[in-house]
Amino acid sequence: VQLQASGGGLVQAGGSLKLSCAASGRTFSGYFMGWFRQAPGKERELLATINWSSGTTYYADSVKGRFTISRVKAKNTVYLQMNSLKPEDTAVYYCAAKFMTSTDYKYWGQGTLVTVSS
Repeated sequence: VQLQASGGGLVQAGGSLKLSCAASGRTFSGYFMGWFRQAPGKERELLATINWSSGTTYYADSVKGRFTISRVKAKNTVYLQMNSLKPEDTAVYYCAAKFMTSTDYKYWGQGTLVTVSS
């Protein structure tokens, strides 16, 4: 299984970015796909998840109302639309996948850097 994250970059506060995570190597029926981030000196933070089969989503309070997770099954791709970005959103963003009954995310992408300038 491979997850390839892309779409990071430099954006001004208040701006938007859309991250993509292209998944390959298996079908993801029965899996949760998630977006995480890790800022320097901070722990990794779960931002959003989506049930690949049903499309049900979950958001952390820190991004609820600003970020939207989605997936396009035909493209085997998960997205994270990020709006109203803040300097504190600066981090490396990772996509990950786990089977729905698993505790831990097993598959990880390589990360993409998002920098929000003030």
